Amino acid sequence: MKIYHNPRCSKSRQALAILEENGVNAEIIEYLKDIPTAEELSELIKKLNISPEELVRKSEKDFKENFKGQTLTDKQWVEAMIEFPKLIERPIVVKNNKAVLGRPPENVLSLL
Repeated sequence: MKIYHNPRCSKSRQALAILEENGVNAEIIEYLKDIPTAEELSELIKKLNISPEELVRKSEKDFKENFKGQTLTDKQWVEAMIEFPKLIERPIVVKNNKAVLGRPPENVLSLL
């Protein structure tokens, strides 16, 4: 399993703790340091079964300053999340061909 993690995010820390409490030694990807490629991000979105825009954190300063009120294509949303990785909703937990958003953190239990 993998977790796209932001250690400064309480929900991300809680999701990681749930995995660890259940004996999962997940690969931790700090996506703000190791930014996913467009291909990787598109694959995550496919596994989550959502649109790219649904993965965007609209409360972030980067969103409000650069994208609020705009209509972007799926490809443009992916590019925006790569340029401004804080826009990526977190945490994302992946197991094989499935992924879930850890909001609420208990969502990760569906992959165990």
